[in-house]
Amino acid sequence: MFHKILIANRGEIALRILRAAKELGIETVAVHSTADRDAMHVRLADESVCIGPPPARDSYLNIPALLSACEITGADAIHPGYGFLSENARFAEICGEHNIVFIGPKAEHIRIMGDKIEAKRTARRLGIPCVPGSDGGLTDDVEAMRVANEIGFPVLVKAAAGGGGRGMKVARTGADLSEALSMARSEAKAAFGDDAVYLEKYLEKPRHIEIQVLGDGRGKAVHLGERDCSLQRRHQKVLEESPSPALDDKQRADIGEIVANAMRELKYLGVGTVEFLYENGRFFFIEMNTRIQVEHPVTEMITGIDLVNEQIRIAAGLPLTFAQKDVKFSGHAIECRVNAEHPETFRPSPGRIAYYHPPGGLGVRVDSAVYQGYNIPPNYDSLVGKLIVHGRTRNEALMRLRRALDEFIVEGVDTTIPLFQKLLREPDIQNGDYDIHWLERWLARENA
Repeated sequence: MFHKILIANRGEIALRILRAAKELGIETVAVHSTADRDAMHVRLADESVCIGPPPARDSYLNIPALLSACEITGADAIHPGYGFLSENARFAEICGEHNIVFIGPKAEHIRIMGDKIEAKRTARRLGIPCVPGSDGGLTDDVEAMRVANEIGFPVLVKAAAGGGGRGMKVARTGADLSEALSMARSEAKAAFGDDAVYLEKYLEKPRHIEIQVLGDGRGKAVHLGERDCSLQRRHQKVLEESPSPALDDKQRADIGEIVANAMRELKYLGVGTVEFLYENGRFFFIEMNTRIQVEHPVTEMITGIDLVNEQIRIAAGLPLTFAQKDVKFSGHAIECRVNAEHPETFRPSPGRIAYYHPPGGLGVRVDSAVYQGYNIPPNYDSLVGKLIVHGRTRNEALMRLRRALDEFIVEGVDTTIPLFQKLLREPDIQNGDYDIHWLERWLARENA
């Protein structure tokens, strides 16, 4: 097992990793920018190192500073959390070159899944169903039009190196395609430094279903069921739940085993999430995230398995602590991402938290790194915390979530708590009858 882990992240995920490490008896090192000197994980870690000024490129993305922090403190492993360097294959390689264990997948798997075109090719080879689309990057509009006509409009233009909704444009007709290609390439170049794009069939009313996996890197892998992440705004997840209201037990088991078998063949190491669009009873692979997910607590609540604990143990070379037959699903869990944003305009609301009272009670969990008097800096994402509830049934979980939101008090900054309170009154949400476009349509009606 590791002696000391350096946590190369901030906010709630840094605190989540710190807690898992402490429960495993591992010392922790918190790194932080000057903007995060008062962060909760910095206060609780065994050691802390300032790695630069507020801009992420000068601190949390500063590889030499992170390696220096490891050398200074004697850390023998780095946990990257999510975001920042968590899916940077070169960083994983550099860690290895300096005899530091990267707590994550093999660099080759990060690289494959980070290239959306190569990821799709790999998924097909592994027997994972894919969305119809181009076999590779498209270099000219003529070829793009040929492919679009072949798979049928509407089509979705996507950045090969993309994520988070950037470099994605819909073309509903041939007349729209040229502009969609141009805009997607421009966004992709600005966001990722790579303007390669490809086409996929645009599905009109799909759900977003993702499968959580764990692999030991030697050919053993398990799946931990699915999460439904269909409530999205601008391709960013807002609420997640498990199990999905759209799937039955057979569909759940079938797609889970397809994914687990693929990860066994790939000899995947660590945690990962294989994401699908689901429509009319069919699953279509869209991408794989080779890291811990923001919404991982939903899976933890219905399985009782500590994903970060398992992630650390596997990276240390230890075997999985359970087999597929040991995974049992219990009840229903829902997560809300509470952000420091105006609940109607979504304008970021950084600043000092004047009063903070998180909810509690049976089946309620809050993953947050804020506290009363904490200043939410304007330099990073606006996440205040994740409110996760668990109930014996979906209805019980919804009632518990409603109660917990009423108890959740954050004063001094705007938050999205009122948004969730309104959403839970909607019949479609209560019935689980929504798709990835539902929230955008609802917001358009609310703001009309």
